[in-house]
Amino acid sequence: MTVGSQVQGLLISLQSINATLSSLTLKTNEPEAWEAFHQGALKTRKVIQEIQKRKGQIEFEEPQYQQT
Repeated sequence: MTVGSQVQGLLISLQSINATLSSLTLKTNEPEAWEAFHQGALKTRKVIQEIQKRKGQIEFEEPQYQQT
């Protein structure tokens, strides 16, 4: 398994977590739970963006890690 495929797997997992948190945000009626899910989703989105940037850097610097 290449670094590129590991990073891609990480992104898929993070996107799934983000979708779950967003779904829970929509389903809850409790303000404290809503805030926790919402903040978790926002933080997860930020992490996804950072990992996507890093993945692009890895692929640019190390062409052997590009997904084919």
